[in-house]
Amino acid sequence: MNPAFSVIFLTTLIGTGQGLFLALYTGESYATVELLPRQENDFYVVGSIISLVFLIAGLIASFFHLGHPERAWRAATQWRTSWLSREVIVLPVVMGLIALYGLSHYMNFGPELFGIRKDPHNLVTLLIGTLGVVATFGLFICTGMIYGCIRFIQEWSTPLTVINYLLLGTASGFVLASAYAAFNATELVRFYGGWAIIITLTALMTRTASLIRNSRIKQRTTIQTAIGIRHQKITQRSQGFMGGSFNTREFFHGKTQLFLRSIKWVFLVTVFVIPVVLLIPGMKGDAGLLLTAFVIQFIGLIAERWFFFAQANHPQNLYYQTIS
Repeated sequence: MNPAFSVIFLTTLIGTGQGLFLALYTGESYATVELLPRQENDFYVVGSIISLVFLIAGLIASFFHLGHPERAWRAATQWRTSWLSREVIVLPVVMGLIALYGLSHYMNFGPELFGIRKDPHNLVTLLIGTLGVVATFGLFICTGMIYGCIRFIQEWSTPLTVINYLLLGTASGFVLASAYAAFNATELVRFYGGWAIIITLTALMTRTASLIRNSRIKQRTTIQTAIGIRHQKITQRSQGFMGGSFNTREFFHGKTQLFLRSIKWVFLVTVFVIPVVLLIPGMKGDAGLLLTAFVIQFIGLIAERWFFFAQANHPQNLYYQTIS
């Protein structure tokens, strides 16, 4: 497939925003049972704003992929059958809940809840946060299933697609949370940094599993099935027209195998190895190292997402193999 950078930025940006919110909620949950120091409301307010900035930036990026942005609302009409429509619906729900989560902290909103008077503010924010977490996981599933449900693209048609979207986004969010905590809540740096390392290494295992799986795929589609002729000796001598077409531009990237292998090693190092190496000393409270780890990992995620799309082999490329 020919990767569209608008979709690459959409998925990486919203993944980081979702991951950061999960980190904020996890930290508050631990603080509720006194496993971590409780933070001032401003910590969650600013964190929610940063999360929303990433989500809004991803949403803006998605519009560059539309031929007619004014018709974008129609994408939500097929929610019964389309994972893309479900993503379009769930994304603003996630944004709304994160905004409400931050707003409840900002306003110190604390009515009596279920007759409980002890620290009702914490109960309200946790309830909103719980709804936000459920919606966030739903968004990860929707985004991953947009590609995971396409059975004829075998590189995508696996549960690992959804798992990797979830783990990579969450890892990025927790790395960002550790850098954010280094500026505003140093007592949480080791907590966020430790979880960032655990999630990043888990993501390394699942992404490696998908790479191994894809390298062993035996394509079900052949040149014979592509054109509907069962003869054993078929070779394409001509594409049928003099220049390129929408098909040859949109469904194949045109890069060499050497370039693909290079990108694979680039993202393996920048997404997994370097961030972990920087996180270990950075957990002592070095904000510069933690911020560098996040930036490098995010750049690596862009490369990883490019590779994810480019590695997918659309069956139509068999028909246009002289060009592709």
